Amino acid sequence: MTEGTAASKDEVSALARGLALLKAIADAAQPQSNRDLADSTGIPKATVSRLTATLQASGLLRQSPDSDRFALGPAALQLGNAYLRTFDFRQQARLHLAELAELAGANVHLGVRDGLDILLIDTLRPRSALILSRMDVGSRLSIPTSAAGRAYLASLPAPEREALLGEIRQVSGKRWNTVRHRLEAAFDEHARGGYCSSFGEWHPDIHALGFSLRGARGEMYGVSVGGPAYMLPREMLLEKVAPRLQQVRRDIEHEAGLGRANA
Repeated sequence: MTEGTAASKDEVSALARGLALLKAIADAAQPQSNRDLADSTGIPKATVSRLTATLQASGLLRQSPDSDRFALGPAALQLGNAYLRTFDFRQQARLHLAELAELAGANVHLGVRDGLDILLIDTLRPRSALILSRMDVGSRLSIPTSAAGRAYLASLPAPEREALLGEIRQVSGKRWNTVRHRLEAAFDEHARGGYCSSFGEWHPDIHALGFSLRGARGEMYGVSVGGPAYMLPREMLLEKVAPRLQQVRRDIEHEAGLGRANA
């Protein structure tokens, strides 16, 4: 929450500001000073100083040696690991996704929705390949432009999909018509083949295919198979990888108790 954002009647403003600082530091490419945080969040610098001192004392922040800058602390890692432990589905999916990474020679990412992004909770890389990207657990994929995000969106029940499209429309502004046409094409692609593609749309140098998975409790996941465009040309992904995706999905969901493997 920035200083100019109206708080709901039930919101504890100090807690909301502290969480805003944590998010700003997590999203930053390098450690942040109190001045940096005040500028990026709109929170007064004096308040930022008190909050960072409190967060540092709790272990959620650590101060860089010989510097006035802050990065996330070990307690943040503890919270993140506790969050990831709630996804038992990761272990059920991991073997199949690792095999898919080897088949494609590509990174495979498993993620859940967080706002208008897919937040990665697991990443698998082929043993035989060089590191294909720097994306790892905690990285984000935009729902409207990424293959995993589009597949997630296409797989939602109609009321949930329309609600999420409404949020995307609100943030897209004047770009909405372009975004809408691309999403409609993605929905058609998903209806035909059970996957969505993104060739240079999420990132100019990245090609990917995406599909969705449903966990045993009905939760939805997005999966991305992709990497650098020069290593994963469109034709290779469509001809070699795309035909395998639906079988991978069926195998994983079968092991999760969601029906017969060949249904």
